[in-house]
Amino acid sequence: MEKEDFVKYWVKSSEHDLNVAESLFSSEHFDYCLFIAHLSLEKLLKAFWVIANPENIPPKTHNLIYLAKQTNLDLNDKQLAFLQLINTFNINTRYPDYSFKIHKKCNRAFTENYFNKIKEFSQWLKKKF
Repeated sequence: MEKEDFVKYWVKSSEHDLNVAESLFSSEHFDYCLFIAHLSLEKLLKAFWVIANPENIPPKTHNLIYLAKQTNLDLNDKQLAFLQLINTFNINTRYPDYSFKIHKKCNRAFTENYFNKIKEFSQWLKKKF
């Protein structure tokens, strides 16, 4: 596979996850909507990682900040703070000790707010290709 194929794989996978997150939102699985939306951003950042690095296989991490800092993206402090917040949707949903806390937080309004922000950020990232 060529580098371009790896980038396309991550972008397509990201789009799939965003569609899954949309379904989860519609079915009111709000915590998992944000969990999958996090994965969607992670995969877009992995596409940028592939572009910015000689290797084609990105590191096995879910940390959006770690990935973003290893790309050629010029993210400002506000964008980095946003990614740090979105990181919590991965950790807090993935691990049982935290999942009950995030489950209580993730009502419709909370989820809709952050899901919309994630979709906006995804669109902004896609314009950078």
